[in-house]
Amino acid sequence: MTKKQLVTKDNDLIGASYSLGVAEQRLIFLAIIEAREQNVFINAGKSLRIYAKSYEKQFSVEKHTSYEAMKRAVNGLYEAGFSYVKIDEASGKPITYKSRWVEKIGYADDLGCVELTFASDVIPLITRLDGCYTEYELRQVSSLQSEYAIRLYEQLIRWRSVGKVPKMQLEELRNKLGVEPDQYKTMCNFKAKVLDHAIKQINDFTDITADYDQHKTGRKVTAFTFKFKAKPSAKTIAADKPAEADTFIKMTADQIATFSAKLANVPALGSSAPIGASTADYAALIAEHLADKDKQAAYLPHLEKLGFKTAKSKSKAA
Repeated sequence: MTKKQLVTKDNDLIGASYSLGVAEQRLIFLAIIEAREQNVFINAGKSLRIYAKSYEKQFSVEKHTSYEAMKRAVNGLYEAGFSYVKIDEASGKPITYKSRWVEKIGYADDLGCVELTFASDVIPLITRLDGCYTEYELRQVSSLQSEYAIRLYEQLIRWRSVGKVPKMQLEELRNKLGVEPDQYKTMCNFKAKVLDHAIKQINDFTDITADYDQHKTGRKVTAFTFKFKAKPSAKTIAADKPAEADTFIKMTADQIATFSAKLANVPALGSSAPIGASTADYAALIAEHLADKDKQAAYLPHLEKLGFKTAKSKSKAA
């Protein structure tokens, strides 16, 4: 079985504002995966090497083309920065931070590789993930040729558990997708060159199908909402099992109340928590999912770890 290449980012980074080209984003993906495989981010300042053969393999491009793309991306990543918001633990107030992606970055023609060192602010956002984060397989974005499609896919998949994204004001959406202020100023250009193009690529090449609705203030479009769903072939299904009843567990109201509260505090499920939601709000959402035949399965591994017995008696908890 082919090993899954997982991209994992803190939700603060998923929601950050930045503008990066496709090659720059791909370098970051590969560096995140390389860091995880080497387990090197315990100490800051560690350099990572990304070889052209890795870029070639992951994104299905020619060997020569892959190195040239990586080399061109060096300058872009060196100059690039991003801004993100974190809630101050002491005051509970949001603080907006600005950071750069890399501390240093270089290339080696003779080795066919790029070497980079992430900035210290980036490290905890991609490696020390014990709260709310988003994780997806690299292959889901490997065929996307638009930087806006990559960023939009991340914005959508962050809300995988609910299948829709809270309303975003136009300016917020532009910032999250990395659209510069002087780009696609008219709504028709923004939709044609950014949104519609990104949606088409997402629908053609990823594991979800997505669409959007626009919202107006007077005659002017001022906000968007997005909804999406997993493609049938991409869902976690047990097509070879006799019946869905074999996987769905009918839980009592008390069991749902007890275990939804416990699940809401499981770090591994933090990436699915709606932004700004309290633990109680998240527990209420999980309670709905536990009673849903299509959504309960995602929680079964965690239920068993929390003491819910499914092997012999599917209706009883420990």
